[in-house]
Amino acid sequence: MRARTAGAYAVAGAVHLVTAALFIGSVLLIVVGLRTVVQPMVGLALLGLALAMRPRTGRLNADLPTLRAADAPALFDLLGGIADTCGVRPPESVQLSPDFSVTLTHYGLTRKRCLVVGLPLWATYPPQQRVAAIAHAMAYAAPRNVRSHAFVAMALESLTAGARTVRANDTAYISQTANALAYGADEVAAGARSFNIRVKTSEWVLWIPRTALAATARLLLWLTLPATQGALLEADDAAARTASSEAAAAALNDQALARPVCMEAHRLVIETKTLATRRSTTASQQDFWEKLARQAARLRGQRAGDATRGSLDASRLARLSAPPRHLAAITLDEPGLTRIADELRLPEKAVLDKMMRDGVAEAQPSMALR
Repeated sequence: MRARTAGAYAVAGAVHLVTAALFIGSVLLIVVGLRTVVQPMVGLALLGLALAMRPRTGRLNADLPTLRAADAPALFDLLGGIADTCGVRPPESVQLSPDFSVTLTHYGLTRKRCLVVGLPLWATYPPQQRVAAIAHAMAYAAPRNVRSHAFVAMALESLTAGARTVRANDTAYISQTANALAYGADEVAAGARSFNIRVKTSEWVLWIPRTALAATARLLLWLTLPATQGALLEADDAAARTASSEAAAAALNDQALARPVCMEAHRLVIETKTLATRRSTTASQQDFWEKLARQAARLRGQRAGDATRGSLDASRLARLSAPPRHLAAITLDEPGLTRIADELRLPEKAVLDKMMRDGVAEAQPSMALR
């Protein structure tokens, strides 16, 4: 595993060096060959690719409500305790999203940490499973996960952005099915054929960098796979130590509820927009999350009674269920839950308004599928 990790750093370093070389070379082509036509054109093309592959520091999602420690002291006290138990740095901010997930992202030059909590998951998970999901997200993004390192993560982002920039465009072609009796039909058809030939030629030219970028990204993912799998198992252990083995296993198992819960959220959004327009916003918001929680409880009961349906990851579930069993290091009591609920009321309203406006995205479970 160490050899592959070292190889991952070497590939990431090569990606950053190539990006810098593209930028310097493109500027030189533009400046030195300013009197020509071909060199500046090639330089502009390379400059566009270099800018697309530039290292990105990450930023907060401006569409999501953001909480700081001063905005939600009870929530950040909980997060601080979970971070101490997991042996990681606590997040500097929290964002609430309409997704069924809990993830930890980085932003800024100093790689600050932001915990993105999906409200459908938060509303449907029991308290200890919430603790397990948060602990898992924090531990998975720890420094021992190579893909969370800025050096490797930025290289992966650069490769992805570069491949997206030079991707093929199937809509660039012009249809040649013009009316043969129309005025100038022959000239239009000839122009369309000439344009399509140039588009096809450009696609063949871009095939080389596109293939190279995609192959390098796959190589980097393969090199980081053992470290990522190890970090995933360590995150499972951290969740078990923090919230108990039983809660960690239940949180992992309940990731299978992601799709049906999001479908129910979509149905509730339509119902609220069409049938509950006369009700107050506060009552509508409270009913929305309560209905979602009740539906999740019914689905959970059906899954418990269905012996033919397994977990999304049976091996990890069996590992969490095997001895030694961990007791909860952090528990959520009723007063703490009430304080956190009060702190999240306004951000929850903002997320619900976003769901009413934009709809519910497809489920993206974060704890079981890596």
